[in-house]
Amino acid sequence: MQITFDAGTLVLTGDAAQIESLPGCQFDSRIDAFRTEARHYRAIVEELRRRKLDFTDNARGYQPIALTLTNSREPFPHQKEAMTAWWNAGGRGVVVLPTGTGKTLVALLAIAYVGRPALVVTPTIPLMNQWYGEMARAFAACGLALSLDPLSAKPQAESGIGLLGGGYYELQPLTVTTYDSAYIHLERWGNKYGLLIFDECHHLPSASYQFAAVGAIAPYRLGLTATPERADGRDTLYAELVGPIIYRREIQQLAGEFLADYRVIRIEVELTPEERERYTLARQTYRQFVTDHGISMGSPSGWQRFLQMTYREPDGRAAFLAYREQKRISLAAPAKINLLDDLLHRHALDRVIIFTYDNASVYEIARRFLVPAITHQTKARERQQILERFHSGEYNVVVTSQVLNEGVDVPAANVGLILSGTGSVREHVQRLGRLLRKHGDKQAILYEVVSRDTGEEYTSERRRQHEAYR
Repeated sequence: MQITFDAGTLVLTGDAAQIESLPGCQFDSRIDAFRTEARHYRAIVEELRRRKLDFTDNARGYQPIALTLTNSREPFPHQKEAMTAWWNAGGRGVVVLPTGTGKTLVALLAIAYVGRPALVVTPTIPLMNQWYGEMARAFAACGLALSLDPLSAKPQAESGIGLLGGGYYELQPLTVTTYDSAYIHLERWGNKYGLLIFDECHHLPSASYQFAAVGAIAPYRLGLTATPERADGRDTLYAELVGPIIYRREIQQLAGEFLADYRVIRIEVELTPEERERYTLARQTYRQFVTDHGISMGSPSGWQRFLQMTYREPDGRAAFLAYREQKRISLAAPAKINLLDDLLHRHALDRVIIFTYDNASVYEIARRFLVPAITHQTKARERQQILERFHSGEYNVVVTSQVLNEGVDVPAANVGLILSGTGSVREHVQRLGRLLRKHGDKQAILYEVVSRDTGEEYTSERRRQHEAYR
């Protein structure tokens, strides 16, 4: 029997009776052989060994490497526990830890312990670059200079740490990439790594990003996230893509010793009589449409169904415009801006991040209060400069929409002001996480500003339905 890697799959030739019962194997008449997804590599090899069957493994394109973790502090107890739980689970699974509690070190410990070429997959280019720096420091003494790219005439990076994405195409024993690049290129390189690490792995179950896990043979897999739950229910796919959740700690369990102490304060503001009248009329129009067509907006498919029906039905356009109007009034109430003025004066000596739902609100606040703004339109270099000045204290306020929710290290921030947002638990936990990284003896405060007697109250309750706030 022979096993070969082919474009994100495994091709098996030999005794059909022995092969057809192996995980996922189906006969492919085009090549007169059996084929299965590359993710089944470990299960197949273990089953063949259990049956004591001889086979030739032509699929694996890597060898063990010696790795020593240097320039690293002593792990905290929860990091050691996470690493132990992962290894006891067979080197597969998801570790759930709050932002700021050292998920990266857990991954570095796993890389060193497994001793296999490793591919780290991240959601963004800034995070990719951040991981590159962490790995370069952690494994500085290992001297990994051998390129994995057979087309390369010479090693591409003396450190042995490569980048795949953002204009880079450097395959090394330790490589960092993005989800966008991974699912495109893994059909070529899915057999070159023995360990896959998925940072912010709640992105992984999406329809396209799954291939970063499906098309790779890596026997060892580690997922990292603070917020594993997904609104579409696809978090059930973790078990087959990377492994089940094997270790979890919440914010309250680590606050004080490993995270900054914090408070969450909800403040309600009133709409003016004129705003209340417009809000009520728009809300009634929108809700009547939803009721008439049996749409449950709280379900995973509710929003999509609402959009479909607004396109199909004669009164759909009016319902959609009413939805936007009631949302605009509640999210951008002038009373919120007046309250923001008071809060910024109260916290004039603190480092404050203002979170809003949309870019229009960001730019309005930036102009009114003369504070720097970060949105998806902000160039990477400008964003980095703003964050550096915020950390140094040159800026003490930054306003953003949703781009700082994930994967950005701002340890100096100790006050967050949520003027508007979604009902997502993940978004709420991520915004709180921006404030909780230890920085001296800081005390963190997260304000939620909500328009009274509007749909925002329900949204606030939904996003706070999390163990960290019980």
